[in-house]
Amino acid sequence: MIKFGTGGWRAVIGEDFTKANIQLLAKAMTDKMKAEGVDGDGIVIGYDRRFLSKEAMRWAAEVFAKEGIKAILINRSSPTPLIMYYCMVHGFHYGMMVTASHNPAVYNGIKVFTYGGRDADESQTADIERYIGKADGGSIGFMEYDTALKQGLIEEMNPLNEYLDNIINTVDMQAIRNKGLRVVLDPMYGVSETSLKTILLTARCDVSTIHERHDTLFGGKLPSPSAQTLRSLQNSVLDKNADIGIATDGDADRIGIIDDTGKFLHPNDILVLLYYYLLKYKGWKGPAVRNLATTHLLDRVAESFGEKCYEVPVGFKYISAKMNETGAIIGGESSGGLTVKGHINGKDGIYAAALLVEMICLTGKKLSEIAQEIEEEYGTIYLEEKDYKFSQERKEDIYHTLMVEHQLPHLPFDVEKVSYLDGCKVYFANGGWIIIRFSGTEPLLRIFCEMPKAGQAGIVCEVVEDFLALS
Repeated sequence: MIKFGTGGWRAVIGEDFTKANIQLLAKAMTDKMKAEGVDGDGIVIGYDRRFLSKEAMRWAAEVFAKEGIKAILINRSSPTPLIMYYCMVHGFHYGMMVTASHNPAVYNGIKVFTYGGRDADESQTADIERYIGKADGGSIGFMEYDTALKQGLIEEMNPLNEYLDNIINTVDMQAIRNKGLRVVLDPMYGVSETSLKTILLTARCDVSTIHERHDTLFGGKLPSPSAQTLRSLQNSVLDKNADIGIATDGDADRIGIIDDTGKFLHPNDILVLLYYYLLKYKGWKGPAVRNLATTHLLDRVAESFGEKCYEVPVGFKYISAKMNETGAIIGGESSGGLTVKGHINGKDGIYAAALLVEMICLTGKKLSEIAQEIEEEYGTIYLEEKDYKFSQERKEDIYHTLMVEHQLPHLPFDVEKVSYLDGCKVYFANGGWIIIRFSGTEPLLRIFCEMPKAGQAGIVCEVVEDFLALS
């Protein structure tokens, strides 16, 4: 029942996310670490604010302790990027984070990180699943938490300052201090408040916060920054005449932004803004990496500076691997995750927020002004995003139609090529595209379509909807 998707293992609490499965996964990890001869390193484990996250971390740690592997636990709810940073800096071969990221509140899960603080890739997660299969049905022992703590097989710690100091030393704090920005934060009841407040208050920003309390139901909303979920942040930015509104998802690896006019900036916009800023205003050189469901406007920016933009499948492990291979300076995805060269090997909403604040201060321009500058230089691209729920039977039908028979509807624009790298992506001769793929983190079919003229994306989506009987 434990299957890894693009963002780790995620499951409904009480259904598949159970103590038995958590300890089964932990046992599989101990077997894998012993087989690889890295069990002497120990493992770092953190947790977020979701229901049962802290308990799940402890249940896993008790299994590691029983197997003689030291579990180093972050002793308070923490951002996922903190765990990745600590694994990277201190050379741990493995780390784990108890989180379901931006999924609905009924979910929880576990992300596994490998050497360098990277998301476990497909070969690693397939290996873990093999060890799970071997351990399933066997007896799984554990050592009582307090006993393991006394014996030194469990250690509690809080490396937050180390992580924050790294970000503070990376961005231009003096430039931010000189500006005196008004900032509104929306942690979305997640784990980013302490981190973001510490950075911004150190930089002498005027900071207000909404939705900061601990609520395992996330206020009844999806803990994912989007135009629909950030309306309160929009109102707060306008009420306080703030320069920027910053939101992060449940575990703070994704970001959402409201600009100075109260406009929601799509993650595509944020990625383009930051790449443009690094190239034009900071003088950096290097390519970009995006997944195949992310804006091609990034390609235009890259080309204008003599750089290249690389396309990879969905899953941040592919982005970080391609960045490492090509020396890219930024990588990101349309769901709100991005990273910049020189930081961690994964997405970090806290660092991205700090960099955006630096951008406002170093350029001396408002977010809306920089966005307008980019639009004037590179034009506008129009995006449609749609999600559909499905039964298992419908999933099989859709998969067979698209991925086995390679059937497509009669599309209203000339097709240049079709890719089946990750789902079905159609590239149009006019520069537009549409991708149809199943989510790797939720039971959803997702359609993204980007076209050069207003209204075109909606037309293409309707054609696909009718063809697959989705509406």
